[in-house]
Amino acid sequence: MTTLSYAAKDSRTMLRRNLKKALRYPSLTLTVVIMPLMMLLLFNYAFGSALGSGIGAAATGGGRYIDYVSPGIILMAATSGALTTAISVCMDKTEGIVNRFRTMPISRASFLTGHVVGSVIQTMISVALVIGVALLMGFRPTATPVEWLAAIGLLALLTLALTWLCAGIGLVAKNVETASNIPMPLTFLPFIGSAIVPPESMPTGLRWFAEYQPFTPIIETLRGLWLGTEIGSSAVIGLAWCVALCLVGYPWARHTFKSGAKR
Repeated sequence: MTTLSYAAKDSRTMLRRNLKKALRYPSLTLTVVIMPLMMLLLFNYAFGSALGSGIGAAATGGGRYIDYVSPGIILMAATSGALTTAISVCMDKTEGIVNRFRTMPISRASFLTGHVVGSVIQTMISVALVIGVALLMGFRPTATPVEWLAAIGLLALLTLALTWLCAGIGLVAKNVETASNIPMPLTFLPFIGSAIVPPESMPTGLRWFAEYQPFTPIIETLRGLWLGTEIGSSAVIGLAWCVALCLVGYPWARHTFKSGAKR
């Protein structure tokens, strides 16, 4: 067997371990689903009439607020899923399992790879559930199959990028509480973007932040793919943000894991 084959085999073992752990402790996965669903119900049924009438048909792609808000809430499910990685990695670290793995003849890359791939799978299942509920509530995309694939691919890329970033956070956090608190702003950052209302309706300073933060171009790309609204340069900018987050999170998590092994 080559080194790459050993790494792939060990990564599959770690992936299986993390998926079984998720089945035994489903509370983290449920949290990822419940929070976006609560937000979807709240904003659509409690504030939908007022916000929808203020936004207008051009922004919603059809005049209904459920069509405008759903892409942002679906993206929130993707960002929430990354939190579980920080918590699960930190739990393994604080319980001493990481040190045990370091003494075993396994690929050093397999521990993080198993966590990241397992978290991406769980998060995408959560995203699918949120999409399903949004459809039941009246979300009506006009996307073609290719556009659906593009939207899911963008969400998967964003999830992968944030998951690597949160894996690094889990390694540097001193306890599980810290690991859950540090990435929390990622969950709510879409709200200070175009998830709930267009940035044009915000005060000048907040509008500038909303337009140039990472999640707004991704939300606008999803909205354009699903509803046919104008995408413009949002797709390129959104992909660039995802790649940049990957290029930061992946080497940082790998370096942090290797640095811990030398102590």
